[in-house]
Amino acid sequence: MKEEPSPTITMFTDGSSLGNPGPGGYGTLLLHGQHKKELSAGFRLTTNNRMELMAVIVGLEALKHKNSQVTVFTDSRYVVDAVEKGWLLNWIKNRFKGKKNSDLWMRFWEIYQLHTVKFCLHPGQ
Repeated sequence: MKEEPSPTITMFTDGSSLGNPGPGGYGTLLLHGQHKKELSAGFRLTTNNRMELMAVIVGLEALKHKNSQVTVFTDSRYVVDAVEKGWLLNWIKNRFKGKKNSDLWMRFWEIYQLHTVKFCLHPGQ
C-alpha cells in the first residue's frame, strides 16, 4: 500500500493585547494549495505572549493530518526562541518552575510533536 505524502502547510500567525494583561486576540491563516482557512478569537483579559502562542496552537490543532510539514510565519521571538533555542524542553524538564503560560506550552507541545514544524520570523523581527 502506497503511503500518502505529508501535506505541506503554510501558517501565518499573530497575537496581541492592549496592555499586559488586557483585551486581546489572535489570528491564524492556514494555506495548503488552493485551500485557505482563517481562525481567530478574542479574549477580555490576556497577554501578548499568550495570544502569540495561542495563534500557533490553534493553527496546529486545525490540521487534519498527522505528520504535516508546516512552515509557521510569526513575529513572536517568544514562541520561536522557546522552541528553537531549547527553552521549552528545559521548562518541561523543570516543570515550568517560575515560568508563565505552562498550560498553553503543554498544549502546544502535544500538538507540535505530531508534525514537522519550521518557524520563520516575519521580516524585521
